[in-house]
Amino acid sequence: MYNSIRVAHATKPLQIHFTFTGEKPSRGARGGDALSVALSVAGFKADIGECAAAGALDLVVGLGKRAEFRMASLRKAAAKLCKVLHRRAASALLVHAPSGLDARNFNARVLGQTFAEALAIAAWRVDFFDGTASKRGKCIEKLVITSGDKIFAQGMVDGLHIAAGVNHARRLGATPPNICTPAWMANQARTMGRSLGLRVRVLDDKQLQALGMGGLVNVGRGSAAKPRLIVVEYQPKKIAAACRKEHLVLVGKTITYDTGGYSLKVNNGMLGMKYDKCGGTNVLGAMHAIAAMKLPMRVTAVLPAAENMVSSDAYRPDDIITMHNGVTVEVTNTDAEGRLVLADALSYACEKLKPTAIIDMATLTGGVVVALGHFSAGIFCENEGLLRRVQQASDTTDERVWRLPLWKEHREHMRSPHADIVNSVAGRAAHPIQGAAFLSYFVQPKMPWCHVDIAGVATVESANDQFVKGPTGWGVRTLIELTRRWSSG
Repeated sequence: MYNSIRVAHATKPLQIHFTFTGEKPSRGARGGDALSVALSVAGFKADIGECAAAGALDLVVGLGKRAEFRMASLRKAAAKLCKVLHRRAASALLVHAPSGLDARNFNARVLGQTFAEALAIAAWRVDFFDGTASKRGKCIEKLVITSGDKIFAQGMVDGLHIAAGVNHARRLGATPPNICTPAWMANQARTMGRSLGLRVRVLDDKQLQALGMGGLVNVGRGSAAKPRLIVVEYQPKKIAAACRKEHLVLVGKTITYDTGGYSLKVNNGMLGMKYDKCGGTNVLGAMHAIAAMKLPMRVTAVLPAAENMVSSDAYRPDDIITMHNGVTVEVTNTDAEGRLVLADALSYACEKLKPTAIIDMATLTGGVVVALGHFSAGIFCENEGLLRRVQQASDTTDERVWRLPLWKEHREHMRSPHADIVNSVAGRAAHPIQGAAFLSYFVQPKMPWCHVDIAGVATVESANDQFVKGPTGWGVRTLIELTRRWSSG
């Protein structure tokens, strides 16, 4: 809807006022005249996101009942507002922060961040492949937003950085497999690195073979587009005292296309498999925002990128492969390829990067969708300190997570009669947990590690207030919030 949104001074802006259901403006209240006009509009009840014009340059936006207000209310209202602004061809806004809220729970900076973040995420769409037959209307080139409240305006700057990271992840996620190959992903990381001052290293197929990365090499063997391991390092000039000795590593599954290999997906089951790279794209999106916001913590991203195809050289069920850390794996299902590439990346991160904590993100199992639906990601974390950090960040961003168990019995469940472990156990028993249990063999003991399965939340099947159909960038906001909290002590 909008190609760009930025915080800057604007002339003759459309003024945005917020109000709550059932409330009337007090005498002399800021924007009271506009609120009075809006409240006189027949049928206007100030439900969340409901908008009423109050003259040519005033728009009143409902936030629902004050007692029920949450940051999610403002997020939804901003997303709905975006559509109204586009219809009006608005190019400049002066946003008045919601008034009368408890500053301890709803401070102005967080309100500004949430508003701008949601507005910019709702303004994005997949139009970069439109051709001459497209009937889609043109995007408006830019929207300038500002606020008389300096703290609220500072929050809006943060929100736009975060939204840029989310939308960067969504753009990469939506790119089709005839364009997005492992090498293309590596080039995208390099381009981002140059623009944000990040160090980017890319290991090619020969280097991966020399390192003994049997999982990543074998998954990518069947494709002409050979695998890559992409390492993106953010080393801020100043590191906060709270995390001076910390090194957070983010690992993202980056399967640029998944046919299932010889365990072939059938009944049109391949459609949408370009989204099997969303763990990696979302990690890159988080790195984009972390660097742009100059968060004072060392963070490194590792993306194992491969295309899972069928050919005479593709790996097969019954193959036994040796992984980066020497663990042998009997392949029982070539459609359980994501855990193979992640395993090598986790082992590499532990050995070469010396992290103090690892979080991996992946569209890993259909089982987690059965368990949790499209309402939540599943997380596996046996380190209570890291679990608490992830949960707190999730609660703040409203990107829900739900903890699932990872017991010794689950690890033993993955044992193979012919190798150390299998990559998938037949049947549905503990299906969403099998992936995490497998990955646990590739993380060093006592390493704080959290596995996040985003299979149910990485995309939406149909458009809603916040997202167009396609990738959501889920987890970008949570990773940013976690890093910001960690670096602030």
